[in-house]
Amino acid sequence: MAQSQITEKSSHLASSDAYFEMVQSRKKLPHKLQESLTAAFAKIPGVSCYVIPVIEIDADTSISNAVKILSESNILSAPVRSSAVQDGNDWRERYLGILDYSAIVLWVLENAEIEAEALLANSAAIAGARVSAAGTLGALALSSTAGPAVAAGLTVAAVGAAVAVGVAAERGIGNDAPTAADKLGEDFYKVILQEEPFISTMVESIVKSHRRAPFVPVAKDSSMLTVMLLLSKYRLRTVPVIEMGKPFLKSFITQSAVIQGLEGCKGRDWFDTTSALPISDLGLPYMSPDEVISIGSDELIFEAFKKMRDNNIGGLPVVQWPKKKIVGNVSIRDIRFLLLKPELFSNFRQLTVEDFMNTVSSATHEPSKVATPITCKLDSTFGNVIDILASMSVHRIYVTADEDNEVIGVITLRDVISCFIFEPPKFFDNYFGFSAQETLAE
Repeated sequence: MAQSQITEKSSHLASSDAYFEMVQSRKKLPHKLQESLTAAFAKIPGVSCYVIPVIEIDADTSISNAVKILSESNILSAPVRSSAVQDGNDWRERYLGILDYSAIVLWVLENAEIEAEALLANSAAIAGARVSAAGTLGALALSSTAGPAVAAGLTVAAVGAAVAVGVAAERGIGNDAPTAADKLGEDFYKVILQEEPFISTMVESIVKSHRRAPFVPVAKDSSMLTVMLLLSKYRLRTVPVIEMGKPFLKSFITQSAVIQGLEGCKGRDWFDTTSALPISDLGLPYMSPDEVISIGSDELIFEAFKKMRDNNIGGLPVVQWPKKKIVGNVSIRDIRFLLLKPELFSNFRQLTVEDFMNTVSSATHEPSKVATPITCKLDSTFGNVIDILASMSVHRIYVTADEDNEVIGVITLRDVISCFIFEPPKFFDNYFGFSAQETLAE
């Protein structure tokens, strides 16, 4: 195994341990109650909670079509099925991993940055060479059959990407792209979704290199505690469910599903007692106000996606300075609006977060999830927070102070799940029957 891979895996586990240690140190749920809940969840089958059906994506599906599948199916992620394996009883051979919006954001931003650097060299040929060398856009950019249309497409994409990452377009526009800046946004996304070499980029080329979490399925009889730990400490967004001895994934268990399952526990003493407490009595939010990562409403929308990428988070509060007054919310999933609706964003060079939210709000059926921030106060009850997360199908709720609506914290689905449990010693070593460290670090 290459040293860089070992370092990356160690970093993933270290991050998981650091998060869970922080949660354990800050949460105030009585330890005796946590012990009782952890023991109880260890006896409850994980598939007893709400699961979702599996929609698979073939490894040779283009990135643009994968975005359409995720968007039209209203899902955040999907397993990627190997094109080389048709038969067999081992899911390890059948599935390459899970593709989600975070991987797509990484791919888009990586290529935007590569193209921007190439653009500064003032050469479409160099742009193609750099991209191909990065291994993300395929060999077509360097093939002897790549004609003027491909070169022009690379140049236009480079111009758009350069603006997207804040590089002044005037520094690098070549003579072979005189009209690139005139229809910047439209042409940039047209190239990504409809023309070569971008349309030749397949899911298989990014699903492993841009994967943020290990691909760890559980058996149908796995415990609820196993599922909750994978979704909280080990940062899985979805847990695939398999049937032993068969190669197909049966279903998914998501963080949202677990929250809905917890909400269904109303009427039980342990839940009613806990849910009646103010979130501050439970140590929530776990992060301090200065740890909250936000984006200004007047900043560029691509800067928002870059912040999510750089900090490995799924969403940001949109604020107005100087008091961090919350005015909206953007998430990784919102990149689909940029990729699938380029006609809405013709002013891409000047697209601020506020412009983005307003356009999405007026042109789609999801204004509440983009333009309207979901918030609570420090004296809100834990049960109320769970109700909001479950009923509105959102992944985070922002904690605000006083009448100024200043953001002072964020509570994620992961935080809520982590609140109820801890990891017993050697739990995953016993569960997997082999090195849990190696499995969870993949």
